[in-house]
Amino acid sequence: MWAELLPIGRHSESGGYRRHAWTGADADCRAWFEEQARARGLAYEVDRNGNQWAWLGDPTAGDAVVTGSHLDSVPDGGAFDGPLGVVSSFAALDELRGRRAEFTRPLAITNFGDEEGARFGLACVGSRLTAGELTPEQAHRLTDGDGITLPRAMEAAGHDPDAIGPDPERLARIGAFVELHVEQGRALDLSGDAVGIASAIWPHGRWRFDFRGEANHAGTTRLADRRDPMLSYAETVLAARREAELAGAVATFGKISVEPNGVNAIPSLVRGWLDSRAADQESLDTVVDGIRKAAREYADRHGVDLAVVRESFTPVVEFDHALRDELGRILGKDTGLTVPVLGTGAGHDAGILSGRVPTAMLFVRNPTGVSHSPAEHAAEADCLAGVTALADVLEGLACR
Repeated sequence: MWAELLPIGRHSESGGYRRHAWTGADADCRAWFEEQARARGLAYEVDRNGNQWAWLGDPTAGDAVVTGSHLDSVPDGGAFDGPLGVVSSFAALDELRGRRAEFTRPLAITNFGDEEGARFGLACVGSRLTAGELTPEQAHRLTDGDGITLPRAMEAAGHDPDAIGPDPERLARIGAFVELHVEQGRALDLSGDAVGIASAIWPHGRWRFDFRGEANHAGTTRLADRRDPMLSYAETVLAARREAELAGAVATFGKISVEPNGVNAIPSLVRGWLDSRAADQESLDTVVDGIRKAAREYADRHGVDLAVVRESFTPVVEFDHALRDELGRILGKDTGLTVPVLGTGAGHDAGILSGRVPTAMLFVRNPTGVSHSPAEHAAEADCLAGVTALADVLEGLACR
């Protein structure tokens, strides 16, 4: 399965993946998912929001155990973020069938659409729509860098955009959702464990900073006469690093848009996107407020106008404690070992669903901690340990 997925959406020069929502690469990944489902005799369906489902047992029976993740990527992302969870889910089912496990609850494997938000700027669109955290009206206003709207992209891919929206009936079917994911950090590498259990997702959000100055000639305009928004933006990037270090948080300006974007032109507009995350809400507020205040001071100093817009936000997510403890019990049952429990600064579909259904996560060791990069990696032995752990969890939750 892994070998079949590897070439899909891979960029020849960067070596990274460009599996963006409702593109050709995304369609190829979705076709792969459907093939895996049908090859195993599972009931395959696509819900109103474009999420894919593969069912073992009666989907309408309720109290189902669901696992899976996503197949899309960030720009030039790695091979493991998302796909490892989907591949491991199918492999775990194969393992349970090899054990001749008898299922007492329905089981489903899912691929949530547009988790990374690489194309339309909002993460977890498929799960947000399903959970009612994103309205159809808001979704219809999403556009990509080429001005193509989400509805237009969905329609071009053969999906009905007028059908999107909350799906409480589907959520009511789910008794537990367990997502396996490569760790996006080095906690497991430092502890020496192949697999861990998630405790919580840090609160996080995205903010857009618009610095508006005055376009002018780069060669003839005196420095003293310039209203250069790039200066304010650059100083704000440094302020973000400083504020994050002080609060023990993270803050990143990873995307920028410049107008008119000429080598010999002073910019009229510099638009930068901030991603910030922290262990608790108070720390996050402190960081973002500090960055916003610094940006305002820099803008005033250089005669630049500033507007700050919060584009998305997710509060702290505490995964279901009872389900988390049950995972620990299942995984430590025969070994007597305590599986490490760790928090994460990365957002996931599991975090979106946690407010509607009992949700838990498993992490697989990432030896370098690198993620959202072609260098993202997990050793084969650790990936197999993850499959075994997921199979054990699914057997403990859904089988006799």
